[in-house]
Amino acid sequence: MLDATNQQHRIRLAGIDAPESRQPFGEKAKQYLSKLAFGKNVTVEWAKSDRYGRIVGKVLVPPMECDTCPPSKDAGLLQLEAGLAWWYRQYRKEQTLVDQGYYEYAEYVAKRERTGLWGDSDPLPPWEWRKQKRYEL
Repeated sequence: MLDATNQQHRIRLAGIDAPESRQPFGEKAKQYLSKLAFGKNVTVEWAKSDRYGRIVGKVLVPPMECDTCPPSKDAGLLQLEAGLAWWYRQYRKEQTLVDQGYYEYAEYVAKRERTGLWGDSDPLPPWEWRKQKRYEL
């Protein structure tokens, strides 16, 4: 993301974990997020950085049908609804109770409807995929 002074910031979406680029649906998840945020005015609500120096936050984007509207849609929640991410339960205590409810329900509905990555017979969570790749090296 670029701020008002054109300084670049790396953002990690709080509350979700999307497939890695080499995983099934990894590129699709990246493309969808780009569609939501690229070239648009967004708002980032954050309180911490991760060990890689990325801001960890909730990214609000304009509604897809209105690029000129103010940012009001949660990009992480939209990724979950599209079946392109897992709710990252390990970090749920960093979310509000309301967001925990929305995220859990969005993942549940995507699973139930076999949306996106949930259409695969046995989708592998990215944290498990990363662990496997670490042991392969």
